[in-house]
Amino acid sequence: MSLRDRDLISIQEARQAVERASEAQKKFAAFSQEQVDAVVEACAEAATAAGEQLARVAVEETGYGNVADKIIKNRLASVDVPRAIRGMKTAGILREDREKGIIEIAEPVGVVAAVIPSTNPTSTTIYKTIISLKARNAVVLSPHPTAMRCICETVAVLSRAALKMGAPEGLIECLNHPTMQGTQELMKSRLVGVILATGGTGLVRAAYSSGRPAYGVGPGNVPSFIERTADVRKAIADIFAGKTFDYGTICSSEQAIVAEEAVREQALEECRQQGAYFLSAEEIRRLGEMVFRSGATTPNPQIVGRPATMIAETAGIKVPASTRVLIAKVEGVGRDVPLSGEKLSPILAFYSAANLAAGIELCVRLLQYGGMGHTASIHSQNPAAVKQFGLAVPAFRIAVNTSAVHGSIGYSTNLFPAMTLGCGSPGGNITSDNIGPQHLMNVKRVAWESRAVEHRTIAADQRMAGATFAAAASAPPAEPLKTVTACGGGAAAMPIPATNAASAVPMPDRQTIARIVEQVFAARGIPRGGAAAAPGVAPAAPSSSPQPSAPPSAAPTAAARKVEAPASAAPATAKPAQAPSSAIQPLVQAVEFVSENDVRSALLRQEKIYVGPKSIVTPSARDLGDSHDIFVRTDLSPAASPKGRSGSE
Repeated sequence: MSLRDRDLISIQEARQAVERASEAQKKFAAFSQEQVDAVVEACAEAATAAGEQLARVAVEETGYGNVADKIIKNRLASVDVPRAIRGMKTAGILREDREKGIIEIAEPVGVVAAVIPSTNPTSTTIYKTIISLKARNAVVLSPHPTAMRCICETVAVLSRAALKMGAPEGLIECLNHPTMQGTQELMKSRLVGVILATGGTGLVRAAYSSGRPAYGVGPGNVPSFIERTADVRKAIADIFAGKTFDYGTICSSEQAIVAEEAVREQALEECRQQGAYFLSAEEIRRLGEMVFRSGATTPNPQIVGRPATMIAETAGIKVPASTRVLIAKVEGVGRDVPLSGEKLSPILAFYSAANLAAGIELCVRLLQYGGMGHTASIHSQNPAAVKQFGLAVPAFRIAVNTSAVHGSIGYSTNLFPAMTLGCGSPGGNITSDNIGPQHLMNVKRVAWESRAVEHRTIAADQRMAGATFAAAASAPPAEPLKTVTACGGGAAAMPIPATNAASAVPMPDRQTIARIVEQVFAARGIPRGGAAAAPGVAPAAPSSSPQPSAPPSAAPTAAARKVEAPASAAPATAKPAQAPSSAIQPLVQAVEFVSENDVRSALLRQEKIYVGPKSIVTPSARDLGDSHDIFVRTDLSPAASPKGRSGSE
């Protein structure tokens, strides 16, 4: 089988696995809280029973760490994590706040794509599976190729236990042909609800760029500060316990000791007493070149998770057989000082600082070089110093008077027990939390009204004219007549029924228009048949002329309102009896130009706008005016319509 064929097989396997998991999750989502908890407990018990065997397989396959510590890590995932989430609600109603009127309901994210590293393969598999199932999700695990056998064996243990408790087939899936291409196919699948990515920086970036929600982790270049009031002997014991735990494979293991000058010599002596070997300048150079080959920023896999004696032998350094930790006394931080970075092995840098402020500054520099947002630790009996350190250091887990490893993962502290530690925005992660089931479910909220909403009774077309009109329309009319002003000038008192004033723009019949115009002419001393009315206003015919009749109660239809004009321009098909054309002169003058503001102003004043075949109307004015029936056209031919602004006359 060629490498390319292996990649294609891996891609197809990822697609099929996520499809099976998605179908299984739909069934699992209907499980009650009691059923979900029963599945989780069964998986936890099975993993605990198989913990030692799985630890042995992991060490044999990867060569990282040691069996005793991997058993502890497995138990953290199979005992401590289930204990921490026991009683946590992840199905149905989570909370009811009657005072605020809010109900919170749990919803699973669906399928969790879990990428598993080679450094902590079995414990991470147990941990990610349990928190995924607790939130009613399915999980598809993508093993690191160098740890495929131990991860798949762990998945088999968990899957058998879940099936015995009635979990649907396919709820826990594992890729048996892992490749980077297969992992990428899994992560970008639309069936994946969220990614839990544990691995190198490149893998985490791939998870974030997959297009799916992702929880990643960042590197941890953990400084451990020994303040002048510390119990130095216990501080060194804690630091060594963390640094040698599974030979430094956990990212939150200590990478550097920063001792305050007042306790520097005591700290150095305690290091010697507890099994440290101090490297010479030449040995520091040689070891630095081996750990970070060709200037790389990630450690050489050949030294990761190996005991100090084996690393020294590989580097050609002779050390006592009792050596637990290799220590390099250095100054400075950065590429020029290779051992100032994250080493994932029992190698420590050693610094001294003049005082608390200088120590904090040095710890910040170490984190900035390769561990932003991850973990730091301080050993001190001074609460004020601890608080000052906590406020200043850019790490989201600060272990106090304990091993940084055991404290950060919740083994020796009351932090949530976890194998995935978020580094927040400084570390390029979405969260700074220890990841748990609460991060793998959505929360639906049902909320009752707590503050009354204003109910508006003004018609939609009038509300669009603006708040000023809404306020005016809600007030009772001061007199029975309202003023209607056509665009371009002219005003007339027009009776508007009170019931129509706030709900629609009224349109009077021809007799009313004629009467109003007659009143205006008389008030201004204009003789009948004299000067034309103000532009845009439809005047009445002379009183001696017969007026068209219309039922007083009949409201004109929308179509009639759009084309209504003086009787002389009425179409031949109009139903009401019309006066002779010579009896009424066309006194309405169409406006030349209409903008959207003109239309809104007309709506505000309850006006109509008279337009003719040569009127220029902007497109926005035309759309708004037509939708609110604001235009009255003086040309009744079927083709008559106002021109858009871009059109020519």
